[in-house]
Amino acid sequence: KMPASTPAADRRQRASAAFSLSFLSLVFSVTAFSSSHWCEGTRKVAKPFCKGQSSGDHCIRFNSPDANNSNAVQYIWETGDDKFVERKFHAGIWYSCEEIVDEDDEKCRSFISLTPATDQGVLWLSIVAELLYIILLLIGAILMSVEMCYYSTVIDGLKIKAFSAVVTVLAGLLGMVAHMMYTTVFQMTVNLGPEDWRPHTWDYGWSYGLAWASFACCMAAAVTTINKYTKTILEFKHKRKMLERSLKIKYMFPDH
Repeated sequence: KMPASTPAADRRQRASAAFSLSFLSLVFSVTAFSSSHWCEGTRKVAKPFCKGQSSGDHCIRFNSPDANNSNAVQYIWETGDDKFVERKFHAGIWYSCEEIVDEDDEKCRSFISLTPATDQGVLWLSIVAELLYIILLLIGAILMSVEMCYYSTVIDGLKIKAFSAVVTVLAGLLGMVAHMMYTTVFQMTVNLGPEDWRPHTWDYGWSYGLAWASFACCMAAAVTTINKYTKTILEFKHKRKMLERSLKIKYMFPDH
């Protein structure tokens, strides 16, 4: 028969679980915030005319000496979809990068400069909310680590639990608002952004998924902390009730 875990060991396990979730959320959020793969897709770009002896699928052969007087036919053929080439791009909160055809390199631009002027304020609010989200996650993780490492009285432990729960819930709300604001700004930029940037096809990338995974871990840490706080309160009340009952019995029967 397995021995039952003591309340102190159970509290320590819950504290460790809450800290692990909070730390994981912090790592995910910092990684997502600093990356540029929130959204990924392709752009259709007109092929340039081939220069000199260059040929291939990434340029249009026109007025070339080896065309054998079929220039008109070649040009008409190339004016369909074949005159376009697709370039992959990825964008984040800070910048957007696009691959350069025939080169193993990328051309990057500030995403803020691509955003329509009417939506730049919302983007800056999103950035501020993301930064506050990371700061509050850090504060919550520090409080949880203090609770794990510093063995204090029950009252002090309850105060730390309550404050870390409030901070973590507030962080989760800020993170959710920040992610939703960035999503709105990106969709507006797709519709109203510069012509030389608008994507042909796009979808959310791994950084976007990581940002929402961070939010999920944050809320899980908050729920674990609140549950831990509630359970400690109930245990404290139960012990006090048992103590009062014991004292009452001793008062009624002093000889026993």
